[in-house]
Amino acid sequence: MFNKNRFTQNAMVRTVLAAIVIILAAARGATFAQEKPEQVSPERARAKFGRPVVLAADDVRAFPDAPAGFNKPPTNGIAGRTEVFEYDSTVTGTRRKAVVYLPPKYSSDQQYPVLYLLHGIGGNEWEWSGYIHADAIVDNLISARKVTPIIVVMPNGRALADDRSPAPDKTFAPQNAEGFAKFERDLLNCLIPAVQAKYSASTNREQRALAGLSMGGGQSLNFGLKHLDMFAWVGGFSPAPNTKPPAELVPDPAAARERLKLLYLSCGNRDGLIRVSQGVHAHLKQQNLPHIWNVDDHGHDRETWGSNLYHFVQRLFSTTKQK
Repeated sequence: MFNKNRFTQNAMVRTVLAAIVIILAAARGATFAQEKPEQVSPERARAKFGRPVVLAADDVRAFPDAPAGFNKPPTNGIAGRTEVFEYDSTVTGTRRKAVVYLPPKYSSDQQYPVLYLLHGIGGNEWEWSGYIHADAIVDNLISARKVTPIIVVMPNGRALADDRSPAPDKTFAPQNAEGFAKFERDLLNCLIPAVQAKYSASTNREQRALAGLSMGGGQSLNFGLKHLDMFAWVGGFSPAPNTKPPAELVPDPAAARERLKLLYLSCGNRDGLIRVSQGVHAHLKQQNLPHIWNVDDHGHDRETWGSNLYHFVQRLFSTTKQK
């Protein structure tokens, strides 16, 4: 059985090591699939970790950090619950797991908007709840009436028969990166239909959002912007170099302008991967595609991911477009 507390204790080590190796890959101009595992080491990565971050004039905050206690369990007794959800995957040929957050007073008598939340390259389906405390963040926002009650689905974004988090020296093995790319079909063809079959989840695209951190941020931009028929709200927090080139992300800016309710992009100004986000932001500006660009004072870490989730969720599922 998975030990959530053990995940929380070990997540910092895995996330930092993965971030270091991601930055090495980016600095060398390599893609994940091209990077050979034997060429990667924490020692070589650390040599690149502190390279200068060059900021543009508009690489600034859109919001302050989330307030103190935003990710702590609510003290007023109003809380949702998380549970493990299993579904059959035709992509992996296995039965897969996701963690599902259900809001306070969840009822099958009403339909709920759904946020699909994707983890980083070193994580799994427990990263968002066990490490970032997404369930507590959403609980507090619902309690404060800053967000409508929602379902949050936190899957394992590594669509492999063996989808366990790899050891740090295997993080960029080709099969691991391949699993993150394969998750596109698993998400669309297997997970979403299974969630809609079990839970009282809206089937309306305008009631469905996709967001993620690091590798999951890249997945969210890649999949969400490609499938505007499925997602109206898309967020990328510190997206990793698996993010497609900006022109490929948005091949039809007019369609994106018309169909997207919100496109949210963020990164820390101490994150060596910020050039990925900067490139996306610059292209979106050039294409006159409305989006939120939030550059806070963090690195590639859970502080920025939690704070940006706090701001992102508050802007979901309104009747007007967010700018």
